Amino acid sequence: MDFYSRVNPELREGIDTTPVIQLPDDLEMARQMPIPPTLNSKFVQITERLVSGGDGQEMMVKIYEPVQRDQSNLPAVIWIHGGGYVLGHPNGEDSLCENFVEAANCIVISPDYRLAPEHPFPAAIEDCYATLLWLTNSAEELNIDLTRIAIGGGSAGGGLTAALALMARDKGGPAICFQMPLYPMIDDRNITFSSNEIEDNKAVWYTSNNLAAWRMYLGEHANGNISPYAAPIRAEDLSGLPPTYTCVGQLDPFRDETINYVTRLTQAGVAVEFHLYPGCFHAFEHIVPNAEISQRAQNEYINALKRAFSFSDKVI
Repeated sequence: MDFYSRVNPELREGIDTTPVIQLPDDLEMARQMPIPPTLNSKFVQITERLVSGGDGQEMMVKIYEPVQRDQSNLPAVIWIHGGGYVLGHPNGEDSLCENFVEAANCIVISPDYRLAPEHPFPAAIEDCYATLLWLTNSAEELNIDLTRIAIGGGSAGGGLTAALALMARDKGGPAICFQMPLYPMIDDRNITFSSNEIEDNKAVWYTSNNLAAWRMYLGEHANGNISPYAAPIRAEDLSGLPPTYTCVGQLDPFRDETINYVTRLTQAGVAVEFHLYPGCFHAFEHIVPNAEISQRAQNEYINALKRAFSFSDKVI
């Protein structure tokens, strides 16, 4: 059965209308694609700040918070955008970050981390860790509850989420109460069945793009010992990580590495909730946002974050 016929029928319009991007040749073209306009919520205030990134240079972060808020401390989530470590910008996920704010009554911080190949590993994860440090050091100014700091992201943002959880644990860094790496890009080896199964270039993300993106991200590290902060599936020990929510589509090349990650987290004693969506390709809920299964998937992870902040000592 070919890829298209396996796609959930209500998602097929996304396959038909999404531009085909082939990396690395189309990288600059893809970066120039306009971000679809969205309606900003009147209940959420968005500001931008310049903070110190992982290299000590200025980095922009976007801050989303309720328009109507008192001086009480709110939970916060660092939301890391996706894009295969080579694409993307916080502006592309404004609507989702606003939804987090409204549903969970929280603050969202989204960093404009450095992208490969201009800035290969470890630039992106160093910027994300710098964001975590800045957030916790600014907790009094931002009125943030330090006992309720979460991290999350999709695709490469999910990979950086998993890496950030490892780095914070290993460095004895700021406490993270919950992580939400959605369909995470965490395995550079391309050895799973699903990473080689999804080859159709209409699949949004597929085998050759995955290989090209990893080569660009790893740079000179590609032929050496790969750090788990680059590819978190390589971590030997997943114990001591925060409670986790993740999901992936059945037709996502990251399906099997996500299942592997979930299995190993569970075996390490980490509380996990996992959802597998049949007939769904990579980032389907963003490509076809009005489909029932897309709305269900997004509502489920938004509510998981809300529950995590309500019961930070429990799973979700």
